[in-house]
Amino acid sequence: MLNFSLPLARGAVAVVATIVAFGTCTSADAQMLKTVKDRGNLICGVSTGLPGFSNADDKGVWSGLDVDLCRAVAAAVFNDPTKVKYVPLNAEQRFKALQSGEIDLLSRNSTWTMSREAEFNLSFAAVNYYDGQGFMIRKSAGKDSALALDNSKVCVQSGTTTQLNLGDYFRANNMKFQEMAFSNVAETLKAYDSGACDVFTSDVSQLYAERLTLSTPNDHVILPDVISKEPLGPAVKQGDSQWLEIVKWSYFAMLNAEELGITSKNIDEALKSQKPDVKRLVGSEGAYGEQIGLTKDWAVRIIRQVGNYAESYERNVGTGSKLGIPRGLNHLWNEGGIQYAPPIR
Repeated sequence: MLNFSLPLARGAVAVVATIVAFGTCTSADAQMLKTVKDRGNLICGVSTGLPGFSNADDKGVWSGLDVDLCRAVAAAVFNDPTKVKYVPLNAEQRFKALQSGEIDLLSRNSTWTMSREAEFNLSFAAVNYYDGQGFMIRKSAGKDSALALDNSKVCVQSGTTTQLNLGDYFRANNMKFQEMAFSNVAETLKAYDSGACDVFTSDVSQLYAERLTLSTPNDHVILPDVISKEPLGPAVKQGDSQWLEIVKWSYFAMLNAEELGITSKNIDEALKSQKPDVKRLVGSEGAYGEQIGLTKDWAVRIIRQVGNYAESYERNVGTGSKLGIPRGLNHLWNEGGIQYAPPIR
């Protein structure tokens, strides 16, 4: 008979050592929540101004889909969505600000890519907007496809995936173009609006937003072509799994709330529900918030003060907003889209 006692004993020791090491690492890594609480506010990196996503009005009040994610995290942590300090960042500054600790969270229409996570030591928490790169031209050009843009002058923001996709698309289709790159959106759009470029390329969501700021918005059209995948979402610095969970589940709470039909207007009724999925979301069953360092009512705080995903989408970028962007891929998975949140259980 073979004797397995020694290998099993060694295996058991290895498992125990792994568990102990994991526990120590998790404890050591869980610093950001304490830092944020001790400071008394969340520092959130946003764009320098993109209507519908992160934009400040003339009184300095920020709003937008990305801003709502910052507000949701603040609501979960502080029960107060106003406890956020917004730091405007351009494309070249954004990841460095997260690396250096200047911000706690980046929520700035940023595309989730493998190289960004590896190079900048960050983790994307979720995708709060599925987008793709497109093109805006003047109606007077009389073109209805991106394949008709051969020999065009194209305005693009430098330091972005947009710039890389632009070159790939024109080379793949054997077309020539003159790239005119600028360091920020304002300069890029100004050059296009002045007529220095024939085409302005960016994420389709940004094209909708920036068209509103042109001198004659109705003279411009967004072509139907979408040439890339641009999953946009919030990111955090690597090394703190608790903080990553807080950010991702703050967003997932908004998605799950929409799927369950829970809104900022009926949240009090939801607290009385006997449905298991609802009870777990609102905290009347289980200890899901406590498991990640939050309170039992963490999701209730978010829904009551920020709303579910549909509420945030519609007021900021949806058909009822100035941008009027159809939800498309950003519908829930059971309504023809691909927005999908893991269950709270």
